[in-house]
Amino acid sequence: MRLLHLSDTHNLHRQLTNLPTADIIVHSGDISYAGTGKEVMDFIEWFGMLNYKYKIFIAGNHDFCLERKDREIIQQFLPENCFYLCNSGITVENVKFWGIPFFFSDDVGGEYFNQTAQIPADTDVLISHRPPLGVLDSANNISYGCPDLLQKVLEIRPRYHLFGHIHDAYGVEKSKHTTFINTAIVDEGYQLKNTPFVFDI
Repeated sequence: MRLLHLSDTHNLHRQLTNLPTADIIVHSGDISYAGTGKEVMDFIEWFGMLNYKYKIFIAGNHDFCLERKDREIIQQFLPENCFYLCNSGITVENVKFWGIPFFFSDDVGGEYFNQTAQIPADTDVLISHRPPLGVLDSANNISYGCPDLLQKVLEIRPRYHLFGHIHDAYGVEKSKHTTFINTAIVDEGYQLKNTPFVFDI
């Protein structure tokens, strides 16, 4: 099964033409810039029309209008083969995906710690917006990753951990058990710079 991953498109999704073929497309959040409902609905319309068998996305810190929204309500706006994950999971052809969004209010209020604790131990592909501490999380020599998320990943050992958030840290890093992929598409100036990653799972 082939998977296409991208993140941090910040309203520039319609400029992404000739995307690689795959069975599943996964977007790790920051689908919008200002977080308005209009922006998010435009992304959903575009994402829903893409020619992939399955489509999965989560919210990032820019996607304000999705904060505190019930996942089931968002799901009603999506095609049958498109899934919005919010501290929830889905199994696709025996591969278990889990999605965890990132909103600053959850981090400040301590809820993000509880959300990371809920990630199932049998997760194959973890999708987060924020990176784990020390892994593809550095900008201007500062690490912005989450230590709690790192500890959870080290504990459950997913095959893949997909994320974005830190535009300057685009790339792939492999440990003994997990392949980490930051696919932030835009640079720090919010200009399209990077290409999605495609891999087989």
